[in-house]
Amino acid sequence: MRSSVLLAAALMIISGTVAAAPATAAPAYPACQHFYTGPIPDRPVTGGHGPGTLVPPVNVSDRLPAPSGVSGGASGSTVTFTFKRVAGAVAYRAFRNGQALQWISDWGQPTLTVTDSNPCQNANYQLYAMSDASGSEPSIGQISTSYRVGTDGKLAPWSLPKGTVLNYRVTSYNDTGQTALGYLAGSGFCAVDARNIPWGTRFTVPGYGSCYAADIGSWIKDDIVDVWLPGNQADNWGIQRLNLVVS
Repeated sequence: MRSSVLLAAALMIISGTVAAAPATAAPAYPACQHFYTGPIPDRPVTGGHGPGTLVPPVNVSDRLPAPSGVSGGASGSTVTFTFKRVAGAVAYRAFRNGQALQWISDWGQPTLTVTDSNPCQNANYQLYAMSDASGSEPSIGQISTSYRVGTDGKLAPWSLPKGTVLNYRVTSYNDTGQTALGYLAGSGFCAVDARNIPWGTRFTVPGYGSCYAADIGSWIKDDIVDVWLPGNQADNWGIQRLNLVVS
């Protein structure tokens, strides 16, 4: 099953779950839980090998642009924010930590609104526009940056700084069809725990190449990411512990 600027002299190495830059959450909210509540088996490192040729970065620039003008924040037990329309879009989807939060239809309103009635601490809110309401893969636009509620109660962009090093276990999958984000699974797309690594994050994986976070998985939790490889290459990858570098 699957899912700040740095000091010039050093990279920030993080082992296990991501220790993000200074606390940026409304402290009254409960911790964000992983979406899968079932048992996850122990997955010890086995070693393995990559595809031989490093995977290049995926290109999503031909899709509808991500919504912009995001503004809002917390009010009591609710997080509400608005965003601007995207030309050519007929609908939008909002996500919290890679989980569907809200569908918004575009009927010409000047701004569009997202409401989260069950916010959690350091939640990553993200959006994309759709060129049709079918949910087909070609209709899905670029995913926005992540937004988090800060200690001031306002929503602000948040991302892992480039150069951040994540010491993670890396597994592999070869599923076909659409990822949880909606893009077609394939080389260069990876599944992450979206509480820690927001969708759209790019990072390099030794022996694999470039990853674009666009999926989640039931066993992809905390310090695990899942890279896509075809056929038996996924089995040959095994489980490796590697230093991933955010790019």
